[in-house]
Amino acid sequence: MLEPIDLLAFEETAPKSIGAKEDAIRTQLGLSPVRYYQRLNIAIDLPEVMAQYPQLTARLRRIRDQRATERTTGLSKETDYA
Repeated sequence: MLEPIDLLAFEETAPKSIGAKEDAIRTQLGLSPVRYYQRLNIAIDLPEVMAQYPQLTARLRRIRDQRATERTTGLSKETDYA
């Protein structure tokens, strides 16, 4: 079974393109992308993970919080207000 720290180690080195990353999640981790992201979102709140990967967890938490705000308000940073 994968430990939370393993998910962050993978995230740090994972391919950047969505398709390649999803393929790597399936082949390297044996998880569906949905399950991977569910577990990753739990992992980034764990103190031991934050201690080992402070910058990565901060970035992922910021992205998660921004997306949650966008879902609740319907606004995004890319919204054109003109």
